[in-house]
Amino acid sequence: MATEAIKSAVVPTSSPSPLNVLMVGTGEYTTGFVGGGASGSDKKVGVVGLTLFDLRRRGKVARLGMVGTNGAKFPAIRQHLDANISQVYNGLDCSFDSYPANDVKDPGAYKAAIDALKPGDAITIFTPDTTHYPIALYAIERGIHVLITKPAVKTLEHHQALLAAARERGVYVYVEHHKRYDPAYADARFRARGLGDFNYFYSYMSQPKSQLETFKAWAGVDSDISYYLNSHHVDVCDSMVSQLGFAPVRVSASAARGVAAGLGCDPATEDTITVMVTWQKRDDPARVATGVYTASWTAPQRAGVHSNQYFHYLAEGGEVRVNQAKRGYDVAEDAAGQLVWYNPFYMKYAPDEEGNFAGQTGYGYVSFEKFVDGCRAVNAGTLKPADLDARGLPTLANTIATTAILEAGRRSIDEKREIKIEFTDEVWKLI
Repeated sequence: MATEAIKSAVVPTSSPSPLNVLMVGTGEYTTGFVGGGASGSDKKVGVVGLTLFDLRRRGKVARLGMVGTNGAKFPAIRQHLDANISQVYNGLDCSFDSYPANDVKDPGAYKAAIDALKPGDAITIFTPDTTHYPIALYAIERGIHVLITKPAVKTLEHHQALLAAARERGVYVYVEHHKRYDPAYADARFRARGLGDFNYFYSYMSQPKSQLETFKAWAGVDSDISYYLNSHHVDVCDSMVSQLGFAPVRVSASAARGVAAGLGCDPATEDTITVMVTWQKRDDPARVATGVYTASWTAPQRAGVHSNQYFHYLAEGGEVRVNQAKRGYDVAEDAAGQLVWYNPFYMKYAPDEEGNFAGQTGYGYVSFEKFVDGCRAVNAGTLKPADLDARGLPTLANTIATTAILEAGRRSIDEKREIKIEFTDEVWKLI
């Protein structure tokens, strides 16, 4: 590994000012505010906003902004954040600049908000999948670092176009694949290195039917459950096996329908999608492996977990099984009428003994801190974006295979055929 690739990620005390960040998207993941009140999911106070507010308290972030399409929501969002964050965590500062104005609706408000930034600032994108590409490209072209929720984009064409633009402008573009930082998943990725060649991977991830109320506006129209949830395990698998020299070469997919449409979603909405991928070792084509990835958003409402999530990895010299749905921590409450398995390893919302937010070790938080630290290091001149690619972080350069598989799965369902993936001269394409 090149010397530059192993430099310390710690930003020196002489580094420039903390990072200015604009949050693009005002929904569940950013604020926890959905449909006029707190989300009914495990993200009742959000992830993005709370994490960045705390990173500002810690001196890593400076000015914060938030942009949506309907300014009329901001008074209620501010009230929600004050009641559920500021008043819970020692008066944690939840202030932010908002776009558009409170009396304005503007689907293009992100442009004015990004124009108010300067090169070296950053944005986070948590918006419907079809909007990721134009928003990210607009920011990259202006020298802004970008964090994009998964999936980064829906097509290989857009992924590679963003990568080319980011390299031209020298900005850091990071895909928020937080499952990479789940301690069990991260340990499994490390252990996979010593288990020999990849042979088989199976994963399952689900969320309850109630999530379709949150996503009804775009579910089955702008995106699907595979892009939304399979993206986690496809990326985890790719991060485990690409280090062994494996790449995806063929994809076929199948979908179940009926439940989501009965709940009022678009008739085209799939309930469950399974994607099967053939992986091949680049320097030894005789070595072939299989990956099967299943995702559903029509799981039972009272399953006790917000998300079932597990995988089985089989290799030449061993296997790994990880079940991160039930982590040995269950709570029984009369009000719930059932056992509930919580996941404080993702976001720990309980305050510390001084009343401050104490979730800095949660893998949801760690993912954002990695991005902020990377941006500050690039701005300070101690690292280049290519150095961050070399670390195996979920950058645009390191997540191309995931986009290829997800798009191929979508096309396989739509075109009712197997899709091939080719990689030549550093260009990926679907056949």
